[in-house]
Amino acid sequence: MNRNMELSPRSVTKEPTSPTNSVGENKMEVASELCSPTLHSRDSGFFERGIKTMLSIRKSQRSPNKEKGKEGTGTWRGKRLSLRFIKSCEENKTTICNGVEETVTEKIEAEPIQAKPLSVMEINELIQKRQLLEAFASVKYLEDETIAERDAEKYKDNPQEFVRKSKDVDLLYNSITSAIQSIVMGTLEHPTVEDTMLTSMVTLIAREEAAHPNTGNAACPGMDLLGTPRKWREKWREAVNESARKRVQSMPMASKEEESSWLDLHLGFLQKHLSEDLLKIKLSVKKCYPEEYQVCDIYVEAFHNAIASHLQELSHRPLGFNELYSLLDWVANTYHSELFLGHPDLKPEVKTENLSLLLTPADWDKLKSDYITSAKEKIKSYFGNILRLEVTEKWEKEVHPEVKENLYHSSLSFDIQTIIAEHMKISGDISKSLGTQTLELCLAELHEFLPRFGEDFVEWSTAQDSPIFAPYFAAYINSFHDLLSGLETVFKVNTEELQKILAALTRKFTNIFLNKLKTKAQPLLKKILTRDWILATERPDSLASAISQFSKHLQHMRDPTGQELLRDIHKYVVREYIVQVIKPRRKMNEETRQQVSEKMNQEARILNNTLIDQGSDSDWLLSAIHHIADIIGEKKKDKIKEYVRDLCQDYPDIRKEHIMAVLTLRGLGCARRAAILRQGYHVLESPDGGEGSTLFADIDAPVIISCF
Repeated sequence: MNRNMELSPRSVTKEPTSPTNSVGENKMEVASELCSPTLHSRDSGFFERGIKTMLSIRKSQRSPNKEKGKEGTGTWRGKRLSLRFIKSCEENKTTICNGVEETVTEKIEAEPIQAKPLSVMEINELIQKRQLLEAFASVKYLEDETIAERDAEKYKDNPQEFVRKSKDVDLLYNSITSAIQSIVMGTLEHPTVEDTMLTSMVTLIAREEAAHPNTGNAACPGMDLLGTPRKWREKWREAVNESARKRVQSMPMASKEEESSWLDLHLGFLQKHLSEDLLKIKLSVKKCYPEEYQVCDIYVEAFHNAIASHLQELSHRPLGFNELYSLLDWVANTYHSELFLGHPDLKPEVKTENLSLLLTPADWDKLKSDYITSAKEKIKSYFGNILRLEVTEKWEKEVHPEVKENLYHSSLSFDIQTIIAEHMKISGDISKSLGTQTLELCLAELHEFLPRFGEDFVEWSTAQDSPIFAPYFAAYINSFHDLLSGLETVFKVNTEELQKILAALTRKFTNIFLNKLKTKAQPLLKKILTRDWILATERPDSLASAISQFSKHLQHMRDPTGQELLRDIHKYVVREYIVQVIKPRRKMNEETRQQVSEKMNQEARILNNTLIDQGSDSDWLLSAIHHIADIIGEKKKDKIKEYVRDLCQDYPDIRKEHIMAVLTLRGLGCARRAAILRQGYHVLESPDGGEGSTLFADIDAPVIISCF
């Protein structure tokens, strides 16, 4: 055996113990007709006991005188060896061992036939010693003698004697059959191949076929088998099949409780040791047979059928995800690959193109179906682990997300795509359809996982005011973008449904983000814009700082989402400031109006600059507070209408009620307010502001006593 040949990619922890084929209760080393030691046939005891019993019965029924006078009832004489049979044997030659020819006479000369008479027991002893050629010659002579005596009607008055003698012949032939099968069974079990034993067996089969030409007339039930073909070549093939079956069944297989990777290890043993068997057949066994035996083809087919039967049994066991994958992968990829039957060292003798399927289509489809069912639970558990780690390792420990390429980074998208890619690849390697099914399964599980992930994040973020909420909010929005992009470009899937799910999550996360911002900003706005503005307890810097604590995280959010959200914050701050400004207040004198106007312009610059510095591009919002401040602080009443006109042109969604509230704040009377409104408000009749440029549409105007 070539031990340098490595045929298994799997690492195994131990070598399997090859069971030795027991060939009898007592092992006896004897010399064959070619001086080749071997073991007794496992069935020899049965035949020997049968022969001894028959001889014992026969002797008890005969008298000593009759025993001397009779000829051919249980013994035969070497002097009467059939010349016809010897001539037949000499004419039939067998090609063996790489074309070296040995004739039958050469075999006989190696173990000359004894001249003394041989009993049935003595012939059986030759069989037990594997002197099969001499034993066959003796049985054949006994058979020919019995046939001749039958044809001469010698047993007309004693038919029982003919029956006993026929049974002797049949029993001896059966014993030789068992010896042939034992030799074949031991061929792969023994460390080395006994060339002489195999070549002797091949010669024996050839002699029997020459001695019993197959006429096509099978023996009828109840008739004796004298002179009929023994079909030892068929028995040889049956023994090859049985040998392969036992070799496959003998491969070590731990229980699942003993070893979690029991099936991987078992398939590894199967692959390694059967590969060694096939190499042994190619290098050592094949040369002992004539070409017509097609030894390699017969053995390969036998092993194939044995493995197929074994795998069918395995497939009907309750198998987990890893075991189902191992079995599918071994059948689809390993079996015919260079790791096993396709190994270069086995070529060209081992051919696989004509082998049948290892598993029936029904068994194969069931395995794939079970695999998909098991994969569903596996993928669900993987996604569940992702969520669990986010909660326990990040949220609860308040670990800030990484910043990569100036963006907050979450492993969420990478983890999800890795799970999908790995399972799609291993499934696709088994079959394209299985890869497609796995991808569809992963997407279905992802559609269920993301809303669950969102719910947990919302629940956590609303339960406590954590400083890492805003960073993770930005990181997850970034991850959603990466996930969609990866699924579309790498996996070529339609993400329309997933886009809806992620858009809903983004809106939900954004609302929480803005609500947290409002919770911080609104109290500060009220303290800055008190009824007595000049006596405000808070400065605008504190509001700008609070806003900055939120908006700065948007710099690390991927556009356009980050930019859009920053615009929303900018718009929210300006809008809420105006809401507080136009609330009804006590009347101000001229000096107070000037102070309030200056204060508003200063605060507008602080708030706007803060958001512009954070990255806001909403320049259109900058003038809103300044316009109102100018109206409040303007001394010349005629110039106020110009400021109103500017306000209406810059913000076409402003309503009359808003302008009336501002003019009231300025302290104008009813007639003046009405005149200015008529002269400055007409531009609103055809507003050109788009949906994203509306500022006053969401501001409720305070109730002002009408002057009309």
